[in-house]
Amino acid sequence: MIALIDYGIGNLGSVSNALRFIGCEFEMTGDPAVIGAADGAILPGVGAFGDCMAALRDHGLEDVVRGYIADDRPFLGICVGLQMLFEESLEMGRHSGLGVIPGRVVRFTHNLKIPQIGWNQLDIRQYCPQLEGVEDGSYVYFVHSYHVVPEDGSAIATTTEYGYQFASAVRRGNLFATQFHPEKSADVGLRILRNFAESCGGAVGEQ
Repeated sequence: MIALIDYGIGNLGSVSNALRFIGCEFEMTGDPAVIGAADGAILPGVGAFGDCMAALRDHGLEDVVRGYIADDRPFLGICVGLQMLFEESLEMGRHSGLGVIPGRVVRFTHNLKIPQIGWNQLDIRQYCPQLEGVEDGSYVYFVHSYHVVPEDGSAIATTTEYGYQFASAVRRGNLFATQFHPEKSADVGLRILRNFAESCGGAVGEQ
């Protein structure tokens, strides 16, 4: 069973729908015991970084998430769920993150439209089981004004060009996290979610 972490903020509805579509067994939960017993965990996120971190702390889940990742168990972060894994964000001030991955979250520094909203391509930088069957150059769906800057480039799984190349997904062990929304990225996104579910040992239906 996969735990879809409910901390009062996040794109829970759309992620739930996508998981149901692929036939994945999951539970939407904010219970630390249920999360701790799960075969995999998904941390979604939408909105401002500071608000998401505050909500995670208010629900008593900050250390739960850190501990889950420290055990190198299958973990998927989505959008702000990726950004919160980093040490800090400069969105509307300076906010501390989970500090799981060294680096920070910064605003785009170009003259293109911000936020980036819509489809853009992935440049796959390393093999990841979560990207099995996803072709280099595949299109996925983004909605964001800020992006992560990892200190260690080896953590970068994919980049995307929007004014300049930025890290659009990261990987470390069984942790995989995306700036884009796989639940809104049609067949490519469903493939990523299916790969993640299979990495957790769960059976999924055929698309």
